[in-house]
Amino acid sequence: MTDEWAGVLAPAERDAVCARIDAWAERELATGGALLAVDRQAGGDPVTGAPRWYLRLQGEEKEFVTVWLTLRQRTLRHETQFMPAPETNVEATWQYLLTRNADLVGLSFALGAEDAVYLVGRVPVSRVDDDELDRIIGSSLAYTDECFPTAMSLGYEGRYRRRPQSER
Repeated sequence: MTDEWAGVLAPAERDAVCARIDAWAERELATGGALLAVDRQAGGDPVTGAPRWYLRLQGEEKEFVTVWLTLRQRTLRHETQFMPAPETNVEATWQYLLTRNADLVGLSFALGAEDAVYLVGRVPVSRVDDDELDRIIGSSLAYTDECFPTAMSLGYEGRYRRRPQSER
């Protein structure tokens, strides 16, 4: 185990990481880019009592992408609800997503609540800075836009329609 994974965050360290995330989110909102809204939920993690952030992004293939950031004892967990549970071609949908996992950096497709598909990842709190937050949010958005059309076409065959180019 490396030092960056060892030990539980002291309250001052946790507050510093929270301040870093808050400052990053405020700057990103001010730029008018893909980040549309940020909601900070106090006490979002039942173990640490640390807040949880909900970041709403403007996607291209999926109109809105929400990324949840949860500060844990040693890590920052990030997750994105990618799509509901597939209804058609279930095995082919999961095969596509699991095959794509090999190409993803810092994220992976996983089964979540109600059998929904999530993109999940975590990083040591010692790595949480502006560059890492940019990578987390950028990757979540890019992988969703890249994989969403194929996964939805498989999992909702005959019902999923890509967003028209004019709406992207």
